Amino acid sequence: MAAARLSGGCGGGGGENRLVSLPLSRIRVIMKSSPEVSSINQDALFLTAKATELFVQYLATYSYKHGRGKEKRALTYSDLSHTAEESETFQFLADILPKKILASKYLKMLEREKRDGEMEEDDDDDQEEESEEEDAES
Repeated sequence: MAAARLSGGCGGGGGENRLVSLPLSRIRVIMKSSPEVSSINQDALFLTAKATELFVQYLATYSYKHGRGKEKRALTYSDLSHTAEESETFQFLADILPKKILASKYLKMLEREKRDGEMEEDDDDDQEEESEEEDAES
């Protein structure tokens, strides 16, 4: 009975009897991609799918409530990335949901970082020369 409900039900009910929305076959492939996993219990697969759905639902709800989406009555990518950046709970997603920036801004940022790096190297070289001069004087 549970297997029938997991696979979409037996009969013409379509997706009505499904307990999870995510495709279990896809989740199984992702789980098997780990070298430590040799076989996957059907219950573990179901629980992973359900937990993932609940997590995504919580992330979306939290992002909607704390983002600008409420004003527009829509959840946007920027709401999700803002949540990942600002909320301690979701901080582990910051690399996965980075803030979107224009390519031109990104190139300027890289250029600035490169210049700052060169300036730090010049400062380090100046300090080394000064300490060598002091050593030579003593």
